[in-house]
Amino acid sequence: MDLVELPDVYAPSIDENGNYTDKILFKKPIMCPCGARKDKIYETHAIFSAHVKTKTHLKWIDHLNLNKSNFFAENQQLKETIHNQRLIIAKMEKDIQKHKIMLIDYLTMDRKEAPNLLEL
Repeated sequence: MDLVELPDVYAPSIDENGNYTDKILFKKPIMCPCGARKDKIYETHAIFSAHVKTKTHLKWIDHLNLNKSNFFAENQQLKETIHNQRLIIAKMEKDIQKHKIMLIDYLTMDRKEAPNLLEL
């Protein structure tokens, strides 16, 4: 089985004013989430440099800059969701561990001493 190297996903830089801007630090291969060409992998710096000048990519950067506050609010909601999901997972793991121990105890009990739980 061969390992497959997945391309990096491009993320624009943030300038000193807090605006998204294209600063290309190319590591091959790279994919751009702007939506210009779905699942397109850019193999060279020159091809990716040409891509960031397309209308679709430039509109995507403008959209990011216009919706910065929305992205911040969404980020905060996602952090809260992750925190809540971690709590839920921890509780479920604790419950599973508790039930596993109870099942192991029941299965290792002497059958004469074990209550008939199937009748319950």
